[in-house]
Amino acid sequence: MAQRKRDHRILDFVAAWDRMLRVEQLRRGKGLHLPHIFVDADACPVKAEVYRVAERYGLHVTLVANSWMRTPNQEWLALEVVGDAFDAADDWIVEHVGAGDIVVTADVPLASRCLKVGASVIGPTGRSFTEDNIGQVVATRDLLSALRGAGEITGGPPPLEKRDRSRFLQQLDNAIQSIRKGKV
Repeated sequence: MAQRKRDHRILDFVAAWDRMLRVEQLRRGKGLHLPHIFVDADACPVKAEVYRVAERYGLHVTLVANSWMRTPNQEWLALEVVGDAFDAADDWIVEHVGAGDIVVTADVPLASRCLKVGASVIGPTGRSFTEDNIGQVVATRDLLSALRGAGEITGGPPPLEKRDRSRFLQQLDNAIQSIRKGKV
């Protein structure tokens, strides 16, 4: 138990030191880009994972939702309540996201719109949406929508599993590292 506490203190110190160095590099104009994470938050099952990763890297997070929700009281976390107009949250995200930012959503049309402005997009199951796969994902979504409309498919997506959360954390970390290294 004592070893685990010591390990956590060391990790906390390293994360704080890393954040301080990144802020100092930005102040000196070193050009290090710190991505902003936007979360399509109404039905997002991985908000806690986003909070954990954002805090570790010192990133800002904006949750975009149609109604108020409880959030941790952190200076790096904002909740944007946009009202309940159709696609209001999607439109707000697209208006504010930029190249090098990260969007967390299961909404395929929103993912497509965010990719067009240069953002990285990750689904809650850890699936990365890219320029290479978004066409196929949109086509599959449209096909399944038509099948649901015809009554052929009546179930929704399967529940999120532990391995999905693990895959999501890995993809989010990969996206952050790629952006920080200028590969995106």
